[in-house]
Amino acid sequence: MVERSDRAPLLDWEEIPSAEKPGDDAPAATPSEERLSSPSNSRGTAGCSGFGWSSGPGGPTPPRRSEADGCSAPPATSSAPPAATERALPPDEEEHLSDSGTREASLEDRMVKWEEKDQIVSVFVVTFNTRTGNMLEWCLPKDMDLEGVEFKAIASGSHRVSTDFIYFRKGRYFGLACFANMAVESTEERGARMKSVGILSPSYTLLYRYMSFLEHQVRLQLQSPGHYSPLEAFYEDKRALLPPSGEDVITAFPDNAWGAAINHSMHPEMKITHPAGCMSQFIRFFGEQIMVLWKLALLRRRILIFSPPPVGVVCYRVYCCCCLANISIPGVGVAVPEFRPFFYVNVADISALENELSYVACTTEKIFEEKKDLYDVYVDNQNVKTYRDGLKPLLRLSAADREKYRKLTEQRQMLLYSQEENGDCVSSEEDLFILFFLEQNNRIFQTLSEVAGSPDPTVTQDSVRAMGLDPHGDRLFLLHLLEIYGYDSLLVSEQLCCS
Repeated sequence: MVERSDRAPLLDWEEIPSAEKPGDDAPAATPSEERLSSPSNSRGTAGCSGFGWSSGPGGPTPPRRSEADGCSAPPATSSAPPAATERALPPDEEEHLSDSGTREASLEDRMVKWEEKDQIVSVFVVTFNTRTGNMLEWCLPKDMDLEGVEFKAIASGSHRVSTDFIYFRKGRYFGLACFANMAVESTEERGARMKSVGILSPSYTLLYRYMSFLEHQVRLQLQSPGHYSPLEAFYEDKRALLPPSGEDVITAFPDNAWGAAINHSMHPEMKITHPAGCMSQFIRFFGEQIMVLWKLALLRRRILIFSPPPVGVVCYRVYCCCCLANISIPGVGVAVPEFRPFFYVNVADISALENELSYVACTTEKIFEEKKDLYDVYVDNQNVKTYRDGLKPLLRLSAADREKYRKLTEQRQMLLYSQEENGDCVSSEEDLFILFFLEQNNRIFQTLSEVAGSPDPTVTQDSVRAMGLDPHGDRLFLLHLLEIYGYDSLLVSEQLCCS
């Protein structure tokens, strides 16, 4: 008889997929194995799923990390129980574990221990009141500073949609809220009840785990307002163990885990931090303009995306923009402003944005377009524009930009053909997208490092072509790049003239 898991109070919202097909003879799981199989500590079943990643015969591939930047997702936690791993060690390997080996955990162990930490610092319910507007209805902990979260969890204009989800920042935390709008026969509520249920965490890359739970809970709140017991149980199970000062919270992947080799499985988590096809939709939506966004992201510019509700899909565009600027060469970019996403912002965030040197965010409030000092680049639908004269030439596509976009499109078509003809469930457009721009960025900075270390540190037409750039059309972009990333000692050949 299998003992009941200590997560039993949450089983009404945790949908644990069956690991075996009906009829298969499988040993009963131990309580610890049950815990490891829950969605909050493992990943989807094998196969081509937008919300999971394929596991080979040996289980999930140990994840890798691509960039120390806050815009990359962390590795996934292995679903194999630690006890099973220990049992698999041969006696000679067990003896080989010396004192130094026990003092310093392996890279994979550090990943698992870091990522297994439950990092929920608050859970809350926001409602729309016909008299007072958006208001915080309930929260845990009671003393949490949630001022202004009511305007983040219910975006401006949300009354026009039935459901939505919103990523946002609140101080040093990131939030995810699920919104729902239900018609009711109530004069006091003017025929509509609108609520949002959300959570806060130090890391936005962990929030996706609880999307389905939040969607379910907001429906319950609409149908049975004031029923908070599932949210209380959730918070007690998932709350982060933060120091009294609230400092030293984990906001990015540990630096000491850097140096992992880059391979195909380096982004397993990214397949489930967004819906299937998010990256490919991003490419199709912007077309060749994606190359303009790539340059602006690499230059760490302040990018603001405007769109009416729903907000969720635009938050994913923010995320995709961040992924354009990944660099995996050690030491490169450490002195430039961090390019973390702000996700959804409103007028209450104006003072915070005034102090940001680099960000990418989205909004539903058109008034932001008039606040030209808050952003460098304004994106309205597919229209990318800037009011800064020094950046306007960067909005024009160079010959190299069009060639890179052609190659990206060609690689996507080849991948789709391979998936259709050969049943390739391992490769994904998400991996292709991330790796394409990561390799392009690494190519640029690797070439610059080689030029800087040569007897004649001069950037020539040949070296620019080696970076995959246009010696003429990309000259201004290159000059900006040299200045921002600290390659001031490099000389630029006079042959690199403006087109």
